[in-house]
Amino acid sequence: MDELTAALDALAAEDLAPLFGPALLDRLRPLLAAQNRLAAEVARTVREAELSGAPEVDGLTTMTSWLRGHAHLADAEAARVVRTGRALAHLPGLAAAFAAGQVTGGQAGVIARVAESEHRAAAAEQGVDLAVVDGLLTGVATSHPYADTAQAVHHYLDRLDADGPEPDPTEGRRLVLTTHADGSLSGRSELDPVGGEKLQTALESLVQAGRAAGDDRTRASSRPMPSCSCATTSWPPGACPRCAATSPR
Repeated sequence: MDELTAALDALAAEDLAPLFGPALLDRLRPLLAAQNRLAAEVARTVREAELSGAPEVDGLTTMTSWLRGHAHLADAEAARVVRTGRALAHLPGLAAAFAAGQVTGGQAGVIARVAESEHRAAAAEQGVDLAVVDGLLTGVATSHPYADTAQAVHHYLDRLDADGPEPDPTEGRRLVLTTHADGSLSGRSELDPVGGEKLQTALESLVQAGRAAGDDRTRASSRPMPSCSCATTSWPPGACPRCAATSPR
């Protein structure tokens, strides 16, 4: 580490003012490759620290929290470094290119997603050779910008889970209630087809069961009463105020 520090000190002491466009770019290219190589070493070291329980020395339980507190990394950046370190053991092609400075930390972090446990399990279940995926994605990363790498990873993960997560049938359900100054209540609801059909069936059943002779209310005005009665009977006695309205006899 002393040699690395000395080399960085020497670079920092160089006067860049006399340099112009091409010379500055010539200086920048190896610096960027060195930055990638350092990022690879950071990820590799973070993984070993995680496996050895090193953060416990500082009273912490995870390397993510250690990186946030001691390296002052943002949450997303700390998580990316940890994820990358974990992935390198499963993606030797990426590990080699990263160590050689051919892949950036950002590219390594996005490719690392394919090595997460659930994605590796899905790949194994579908007979996908992770080594082939490793080679293909690393090839994209070494020859294309970050956006192309991220798109390739996104495409692979989409194909791996073509059906996507099961939709939540309750996700589109909404109920908004507004209490007015006089104590009255108004509201608006949104229901998915299944929920809407269930509610309509329940209300219709209650309306028909509670309709007495001489009840000439419209369907719209007769529906709130069974709803209120249902709410009242759903609470233990005394736990919910009774509705003031009464059914016509």
